[in-house]
Amino acid sequence: MSIEVTEITKQYGAQKALDSVSFSVGSGSITGFLGPNGAGKSTMMKILTCFLPQNSGIAKVCGFDVHENSYEVKQHVGYLPEHNPLYLDMYVKEYLAFAAGIHKVKNTEKRVNEMIEITGLTLEKNKKIGALSKGYRQRVGLAQALIHNPRVLILDEPTTGLDPNQLVEIRNLIRELGKEKTVLFSTHILQEVKAVCDNIIIINKGKIVANSDAVSLQQSNSGNQMLLLELDKEVNEGTFKKIKSIIKVRKVSGSTWQLTFHKNNDIRPEIMQLAIANQLTILSMKIEEQSLEDIFQKLTTN
Repeated sequence: MSIEVTEITKQYGAQKALDSVSFSVGSGSITGFLGPNGAGKSTMMKILTCFLPQNSGIAKVCGFDVHENSYEVKQHVGYLPEHNPLYLDMYVKEYLAFAAGIHKVKNTEKRVNEMIEITGLTLEKNKKIGALSKGYRQRVGLAQALIHNPRVLILDEPTTGLDPNQLVEIRNLIRELGKEKTVLFSTHILQEVKAVCDNIIIINKGKIVANSDAVSLQQSNSGNQMLLLELDKEVNEGTFKKIKSIIKVRKVSGSTWQLTFHKNNDIRPEIMQLAIANQLTILSMKIEEQSLEDIFQKLTTN
C-alpha cells in the first residue's frame, strides 16, 4: 500500500479534528477524499505530508512512518495545498528551478522543461506567476509537486475556483498522473470524483463514513430506488395505490411519474400488470440510480 493510516487522532484543544481514522490507498490508484467543510480532510493531508503531527495513531507513506521517517516521506510525496502558496514575483521557470533545487533534483533544466510540457505551461513559462490565471497557477502548483518525481501525489482541492474548461484540463491531467502514481485528492465536485477516481473515501466530523468505489457506494447506500415511468395517457395518483411496495409517488409531468420503492422489491412486473388492467401503454420505464450527491448528503448530515 502507498498510504496506510491506522487509528489516527488529531485534537485541537477539546475538539477532535480526526477521531481514530483508518484507511489505506493502494499503489497506482486515484482516490477521492470527500467531506463537508471542517470534516478533517485538510488535517489528514497535512499529517500525511508531515506538516502536522498526530496526537495518536500511525500513518505511513510508501512504508515510511510520517513521524519517525519524515525526511523519507517528503522524498516520496508531492503536495499541492488548498491555498496554493506560490512566489508571485518569480517567473514560472525560475520558480520550478527553485523547487527542483530544494529537492536536489539532478539535471534541473531538463526536469523543469519536462514538467512545463507535462502540465501544459509551455506558452506561459516565461511569465511571472503573478500574471497567470488561476488555472495556470494551479498547473504551476502541480508542476512543483511533481518536480522531484514522487510516488505519491496529495492534492487538496486542486480544482477550486477553476472555470469549466480549466476544470476539465486539470481533471484530465490528474487522470494521466494516476496511471503512474498514487493520487489522493480532495474535492467538493462529486461528478469529478465519479469521472476520475478508482475509490472514494468520505469523512464526516473526523470519522470515516464510507470507503468504496463509486458503484459499490451507490448500491450499498441505496435503501430505496426510483422508477421513472411514462404512460400514453394521464392517470391520477390513486392508480398506483394498489402496489404496496411503492413508498412515494411524484408527478413529473402530465403522464410521467417518479415512483419510489424499496430496492429489494422490484415493482416493474406489477407496473406491467397495472398498465394492462387499466388499458395503459408504457412508453418508457427506467430505474434511476441514486446520485453521489444524494449519498454524500445522506452520510454527512444528521
